[in-house]
Amino acid sequence: MSLADLRTEYSLAGLSEKDVTRDPFRQFEKWFQEAEAAKIREPNAAVLATATRDGRPSARMVLLKGVDGRGFVFYTSYDSRKGRELEANPRAALTFPWVDLERQVTAEGTVTKVAREESEAYFHSRPRASQLAAWASAQSSIISGREALEGAMKSVERKYMGIEAPLPPNWGGFRIVPELVEFWQGRRSRLHDRIRYRREGTGAWVIERLAP
Repeated sequence: MSLADLRTEYSLAGLSEKDVTRDPFRQFEKWFQEAEAAKIREPNAAVLATATRDGRPSARMVLLKGVDGRGFVFYTSYDSRKGRELEANPRAALTFPWVDLERQVTAEGTVTKVAREESEAYFHSRPRASQLAAWASAQSSIISGREALEGAMKSVERKYMGIEAPLPPNWGGFRIVPELVEFWQGRRSRLHDRIRYRREGTGAWVIERLAP
């Protein structure tokens, strides 16, 4: 099969400078609500790109768990590959691929850990099985098989039977503090609309159009 046979002509909508708000977080909220209304599966799923200190990249899907004027928040093990890379090189990019709406949003910037209290509040809002899984899984480490993972989960279930599981010391949130946020809308003939917000040194946002 030729991949050229899969070519798509985008035609659902356009995006102009007059359509967007002055603040990228408000614009993101608007588009996110439209993604939810369109019943897109996991609209908070995004591709997170990180890199080692010497620039070796990696990427994976994460789930956005918070967004406000400070940035975009997701949670993970700090000992995972992404956690270790962000510790060594605290910069990242996050892309939301809302294909059904012919849209994507990309945020790039620096990364900081969220406050421990914020991580605790989120951790205890998770289903209990997810809390226990955070203790059972040494994320990104090599294991002998599925049985080892299930055995670790059973051990954790016994340890915390009838009591609340505390927040693991190596688990919590990261916040991407964006310097650039781009809103992409597919258009016909590959003449896509790309509106980018760029944060200046003063903290003000500049809105720019990029060539597709």
